[in-house]
Amino acid sequence: MSPPPPKPPWLRVRFPTGPQYERTRRLLRNGRLHTVCQAACCPNMFECFAHHTATFLILGDHCTRECTFCAVKGGPLAPPDPDEPRRVARAAADMQLGYVVVTSVTRDDLPDGGAAHFAATIHALHARIEGVRVEVLIPDFQGDADALQMVLAARPDVINHNVETVPRLYPRVRPQAQYRRSLQLLQTAAAGAPSIPTKSGLMLGLGETDAEIRDVLADLRRARCRILTLGQYLQPSPDHHPVVRYITPEAFDEWRRQALAMGFDQVASGPFVRSSYQAGEIFEQLG
Repeated sequence: MSPPPPKPPWLRVRFPTGPQYERTRRLLRNGRLHTVCQAACCPNMFECFAHHTATFLILGDHCTRECTFCAVKGGPLAPPDPDEPRRVARAAADMQLGYVVVTSVTRDDLPDGGAAHFAATIHALHARIEGVRVEVLIPDFQGDADALQMVLAARPDVINHNVETVPRLYPRVRPQAQYRRSLQLLQTAAAGAPSIPTKSGLMLGLGETDAEIRDVLADLRRARCRILTLGQYLQPSPDHHPVVRYITPEAFDEWRRQALAMGFDQVASGPFVRSSYQAGEIFEQLG
């Protein structure tokens, strides 16, 4: 395999810290909470923490899957902590969040994939923070429609589930996931709760072609996905899937134009865009 291309200048970032960053980090540590910002080595972590926001990671910080793009660890799994939803809600209230994003590791070891824990966290947030908006970035629950319905019944404001990449790359990038299963989840959510917008995202630079990207966007629209995120894949370590190419900011702008023309209501597209990046601002722009 050829060596990865050199990192381009537009991917150089400052790491703002300061009192707000440290306060966010301390609050999360004292609350015994995990964030996907830390677990997945998100390049936006310093910016988000400095702006006193974070994406909560529930159900532990160890995953049952072995996706080659992801920095989240595998390893020993603990039972769901019944007090975690309360601690998430308390931390969100302390951070004065009006829009909260909650995701999880994938827990294929649990009968419902963790759906009840998602629902409990949504309920705890609604009970603690008046008028809060809650976006959940959920796993595929191995195609369990009852698990998905449990989450929908808790009335989140956005259901997010990432397809991550094009179907050809699934065996190498997401070996325990199924592209069609992810599409079906989004379609089922849109049909079962049409008032709750669905959202999905892809990483670019894993080896996909432009034609394959267009095909995935068309599939997402057919599944009635309304919100799209497109970002640059960044290799977390030498042991992870290599970066095949870096997408220019101009190309990300063009993908945004194409996606809007295909009918997506909102599109965030850029090198540092991630699933939950500026999620609240995107939601507010929905018609």
